Order: sequence, then structure tokens, then C-alpha cells
Amino acid sequence: EGELVGWLREKASEVDAFVVNPAGYSHTSVALRDAIAVVGKPVVEVHISNIHARESFRQTTITGAVCAGVISGFGLEGYRMAVEHLRQTAAGGAGRA
Repeated sequence: EGELVGWLREKASEVDAFVVNPAGYSHTSVALRDAIAVVGKPVVEVHISNIHARESFRQTTITGAVCAGVISGFGLEGYRMAVEHLRQTAAGGAGRA
């Protein structure tokens, strides 16, 4: 958890946006939520599985609430979808959040 928070802060000056899969931290980490909220870059959260089809405690993502979007349930394709969304948003094209 601490490494993810530090990584976001460290890389913020080097990138235009982030794609993250916070896994179980998405349901529990206030520290990661706060880091995403203040990073100053768009963040898209990706979950390989459909979190809404899992246990009730996994259906809420506190980190997702401060992200530009959350992609869930599309397997590894979700990462490509996130990058494509961020590319289009940066270019001012369709899909702008």
C-alpha cells in the first residue's frame, strides 16, 4: 500500500495519466484514495474481474470514487480500454470525462 502511494507521487511529474489496478486496496485503502485524489493527473482504475459479481465487500471501490473512471470485468482488455480512454481524453476526442 505504501509503495503504491509513493509510486503515484514519484511518477506524477513524469506521466500524463495513470492506469492502476489497486486490487484489494480499492476496497480498503484510504491512503491510496487520498493519493489518487491529490496526484493531479487522471487515473483510471482497472479490475480484471467484475467486482460487482463478487462478494458484497468487493463491490464498493473507495479509490474508484476519485478516479476518472473504473473499468471492471473485461479481463486484461480493461487495461487497453483504459489507455485508449486516456489517449482520447488527452487528444480532446470522444470519451472525454
